Amino acid sequence: MAVDPWLFGGLCFRFRDQNPEVAVEGPLPISNCGSCERRRTVMAAVAANVAAAAEDREPQREEVPGLESQRRQIENGESGRERPLRAGESWFLVEQHWYKQWEVYVQGGDQDSGTFPGCINNADLFEDQVNWRLKKGLVEGEDYVLLPAAAWHYLVDWYGLEHGQPPIERKVVELPSVQKVEVYPVELLLVRHSDMDTPHTAQFSHTDSVDLVLRTAREQFLVSPQEETRLWIKNAEGSFERLCNTRVTLLDAALKTGQVVIMETRNKDGTWPSAQPQAVNTALEEEEEFQGQPGICGLTNLGNTCFMNSALQCLSNVPQLTEYFLKNRYLEELNFCNPLGMKGEIAEAYADLVKQAWSGHHRSIVPHVFKTKVGHFASQFLGYQQHDSQELLSFLLDGLHEDLNRVKKKEYVELCDAAGRPDQEVAQEAWQNHKRRNDSVIVDTFHGLFKSTLVCPDCGNVSVTFDPFCYLSVPLPVSHKRVMEVFFVSMDPRRKPEQHRLVVPKKGKISDLCVALAKHTGMSPERMMVADVFSHRFYKIYQLEESLSSILDRDDIFIYEVSGRSAIGENSREDVVLPIYLRERTPARDYNNSYYGLMLFGHPLLVSVPRDRLSWDALYHILLYRLSRYVTRPSSDDEDDGDEKADMEDKDNIPKPGHVAGGSSQDSGPEQAGPSSGVAGGSRAPVDNSPGPSHWPQRARRKHLFTLQTVNSNGTSDRSTFNEDTHAQPYIAIDWEPEMKKRYYDEVEAEGYVKHDCVGYVLKKAPVRLQECIELFTTVETLEKENPWYCPTCKQHQLATKKLDLWMLPETLIIHLKRFSYTKFSREKLDTLVEFPIRDLDFSEFVIKPQNESAPELYKYDLIAVSNHYGGLRDGHYTTFACNKDSGQWHYFDDNSVSPVTENQIESKAAYVLFYQRQDVARRLQPQPGLADPPASPACGSPPNSEFMDVN
Repeated sequence: MAVDPWLFGGLCFRFRDQNPEVAVEGPLPISNCGSCERRRTVMAAVAANVAAAAEDREPQREEVPGLESQRRQIENGESGRERPLRAGESWFLVEQHWYKQWEVYVQGGDQDSGTFPGCINNADLFEDQVNWRLKKGLVEGEDYVLLPAAAWHYLVDWYGLEHGQPPIERKVVELPSVQKVEVYPVELLLVRHSDMDTPHTAQFSHTDSVDLVLRTAREQFLVSPQEETRLWIKNAEGSFERLCNTRVTLLDAALKTGQVVIMETRNKDGTWPSAQPQAVNTALEEEEEFQGQPGICGLTNLGNTCFMNSALQCLSNVPQLTEYFLKNRYLEELNFCNPLGMKGEIAEAYADLVKQAWSGHHRSIVPHVFKTKVGHFASQFLGYQQHDSQELLSFLLDGLHEDLNRVKKKEYVELCDAAGRPDQEVAQEAWQNHKRRNDSVIVDTFHGLFKSTLVCPDCGNVSVTFDPFCYLSVPLPVSHKRVMEVFFVSMDPRRKPEQHRLVVPKKGKISDLCVALAKHTGMSPERMMVADVFSHRFYKIYQLEESLSSILDRDDIFIYEVSGRSAIGENSREDVVLPIYLRERTPARDYNNSYYGLMLFGHPLLVSVPRDRLSWDALYHILLYRLSRYVTRPSSDDEDDGDEKADMEDKDNIPKPGHVAGGSSQDSGPEQAGPSSGVAGGSRAPVDNSPGPSHWPQRARRKHLFTLQTVNSNGTSDRSTFNEDTHAQPYIAIDWEPEMKKRYYDEVEAEGYVKHDCVGYVLKKAPVRLQECIELFTTVETLEKENPWYCPTCKQHQLATKKLDLWMLPETLIIHLKRFSYTKFSREKLDTLVEFPIRDLDFSEFVIKPQNESAPELYKYDLIAVSNHYGGLRDGHYTTFACNKDSGQWHYFDDNSVSPVTENQIESKAAYVLFYQRQDVARRLQPQPGLADPPASPACGSPPNSEFMDVN
């Protein structure tokens, strides 16, 4: 304890509480000090009184040592000034002149000497005696000497300190490769964000932590313990920078004397004043006046960010994780040095969202800062494209884990196989190894343990490992049937094309498609040919043995009836099938207007032609018959006589299809295919690009509606001759003059088709239970060729069998329903209804770890949140059902809209990610009866309907 000074002859002795051995009270029996004799008397009195005063506090008290003993204690020994510096300890400045005088005094060895230095006086080291600020540019050895704390206290005990002067205490700091006493500490100007004009000056050592600056500012500005604060520094150029990591020193944070440090206090609504522009201050005040149920807060859609909003709402309603952030426990665990983390920025951004959503002062908030942070650390989420809520959830859980990982330096851990050891032992070892590198609130809440068993198909070697997981991605039972829509084109020209919806095997062949159509039409599958029509031409003509997997759902498939004797390119058949295109001759823009172009239109045909009728005239009449539904025959008045003789000569000059000759190529002009006017459309090129234009020779004939031309599979280049030793399929083009087409061709009738009754049928999908999906997840499967396993016994990669079992489940279990299926040829979304329980989801039959029969709640889970996806692969919308941890009421979150719902509205085909909480955790968090199993609350609005969901 500090004692009152002794006033004697202008000398001031203050015995400080730094040394508990000195606690002297009461006046000296001497009234003034004017000579050496009287100084000696003073010293004697001091020694006597010190010894007497200490008798009440200590059993023994040594007297003031002799001068030689004083010199040894101050200069040498463990307490002397010659000993080495130690980081963090205190040293004191003593004015050089006084210290030299003391050295002369003690070296003289005579206490009666006139060299007595008097009390310690550091006045020459200060600029003034008000603020007691050190002079600039003081030099050790010229202006002052440094004494360790023990030596300083000895001198104060023996000689005292000038009245009113503060001791000049400084810390030893450890700089790179050197330790030194910090004579000039860092002087910072502390201000509040709300009052930048009233600074408070405070001194800190370079080795002090930023947290000490924060605590000093909180004490200075009288901030209550419940309020959350953070620090900013103002740089020389006027910009502001966050002091995120408060555990680093001022030296590491590069803080310098004179810098302004701003303390910011979080608003009641969870926002920070610096994050809000001045223009919305009025709106913020109105928001703070609003008081609603904490957690019932929407998130604004920033543009295709419903996937992010859905994931955030689900995570925000995990009780123990939200409490962790609301109670600021995350502040002590922020890991700023993790190379796998995001420097704490993701955790802080998520914490800000949680605090705002659960403040009860917002109807909805704008997650712009969080979206920016996510895009910064995960480039796949940059911009405003559509994404998957489960993918964002996976990134967010991993980011939060690494930002909050309690393991600051991860050690190397070697993974060990079971090698015949008991599962209990191997599992415990695997979990301990996992925790040695990964220890966070995310691990505590969401991580469980798999048992993975691999069996080599050759040698039978069994490999057992235990692996941690954060969520379960369970498959849905997939139907082996597929629904395909096709158009059937009959040989009867009077019948319009028919649209059919056929159910075929997913791994079937083209022949299965024909068999399915035969059941609807009564037509033999042998009389069918299947083609993919695209942009008025045949993209591909399929063979019966080809796989249906090559046909995509978006393809326009036409099935043509042909004669039973027909085939393409087979001379053994009596009939040949000719692909027929429709083209219109259009004037091209040319300087002499004499150049013509040809444009494809309408739907192509596959026409059976008897080999004995392969002539231009016969083919013309056959095609005229096939087009008779939408092509009007000219009356006799419209026909004029042509060169009958020339026409007759043509009949025997037609080459036989199937034999194409190479020859000189002559293009008829820049021909192009126009956009589809029917079911086909797009811009892809046909598969068959037969090179070299050719044509069958044409002769003048009686006036016809159109002319015929042999072309390639594109329908663009004419062929000139045929060669019998090639088998390229000839394509025939029907070329129309614009006037003739307008007069005789009915485009509306040509595009017409009818729907078969089967089009109205819907393949009913039976609902599946969630337990079935989990069973499917734990069934044995064979590894794919792209992901083989290296067998240590066989010394080669094997397609082993793999089985996953659940060994240990987490407090909160996330179940991802794999609704999106991707294969080489197809992509689809499975809209199967998965029936999942709201309460009492029992995992006891799936967990293979020996169970505790006395605690069944360790294996039972209750639903707390659902992420929904409405729509298909190309577009969709995400929403959330979540149960409020405080009220037990379920709510429906659709971006910034929130409405209460009942439990019977939660289960739907849109359910995508399920969040379950273990029952023992629910009881621990809500010990009051009734809160762990809240009754269903009535809905305040109509249930959400997928047919009326907004789509981004």
